[in-house]
Amino acid sequence: MTTLFDPIRIGDIDLANRIVMAPLTRNRAAPGQIPARLSIEYYRQRASAGLIVAEATQISPAGQGYLDTPGIYNAAQIAAWRLVTDEVHAAGGRIVVQLWHVGRISHVSLQPDGQAPVSSTARRADTKTFTRDGFVDVSTPRALRTDELPAIVASYRDAARNAITAGFDGIEVHAANGYLIEQFLRDSINDRSDAYGGSIENRTRLLLEVMQAVAGEIGAGRCGLRLSPVTPVNGAGPDSDPQALYNYAVEQLASLKLAFLHVIEGQTGGARDCAPFDYAALRSHFDGAWMVNNGYTRQMALDAVASGAADLVAFGRPFISNPDLVRRLRDNAPLNALDASTLYGGGAKGYTDYPSLG
Repeated sequence: MTTLFDPIRIGDIDLANRIVMAPLTRNRAAPGQIPARLSIEYYRQRASAGLIVAEATQISPAGQGYLDTPGIYNAAQIAAWRLVTDEVHAAGGRIVVQLWHVGRISHVSLQPDGQAPVSSTARRADTKTFTRDGFVDVSTPRALRTDELPAIVASYRDAARNAITAGFDGIEVHAANGYLIEQFLRDSINDRSDAYGGSIENRTRLLLEVMQAVAGEIGAGRCGLRLSPVTPVNGAGPDSDPQALYNYAVEQLASLKLAFLHVIEGQTGGARDCAPFDYAALRSHFDGAWMVNNGYTRQMALDAVASGAADLVAFGRPFISNPDLVRRLRDNAPLNALDASTLYGGGAKGYTDYPSLG
């Protein structure tokens, strides 16, 4: 019987176990959206994970939506990430980076030249973001013109190439949680009348173009994708038919042979049963590694892998306060308590100072 602690090969990447560190925004990047030096130690401490998905990382200056989040679009950022990946590899780990464009979940103070954020729509999201003034309402976006979308796709492709230059084992495209790609996917947000709006075929067009571009650049065996079919975060209302939408998207991606699909079940960081959705039906359209996420306990994770319901289980917050989470799960040891006051921003406190067993 397969267990959570058995090795697995996903695409072109060999993993020591099936426990994944989920991407976690910590708002500690240095000026210039450069990964902080502290990040080297932070990720090294967690290298026993079968796979680390590094924090959401913007593909361009316009992709930023929160204060002090890192990028991967210039030489300084690539060099800083290389220090992280080298240290993770030296510790025996594997690490991919999550490629991120927030779309309308941003504020003019975070955008180049104070411009409006871009999206599938010109409608503002009913949510907030984190700036130098604290949490503020997001700004009203500008709808991207059809002729601007090839440049968006190119930014994802360039970021994927940069990730490999930076030493990452691969990439995960962030198409979840109400960010740019999901702003195109859901008809509750996408109000376009061009080739990227209206029908399911049109609304999935940007996602498919992005995945084809990154797979063509670095190989599909080093590419993954994150989806959240029913999560309501960041002002993302439900699609009128999420099952049909996401089934179609995954079915169209099948021929690419991606390394993995990372699916958030239910509401990100909230109820797993917030809306009906058949995840098993979604999986039937995908032959790669199936990664599940959202509120998994040790027993749930053990059962999911043993039953074949999942190939990998991603843990978020437990990895923040337990750098040795893999050992704690294996030994059924108690977990460190999380200090929520240190989640976003700051220095070593609540970042690299959580104790390991022994």
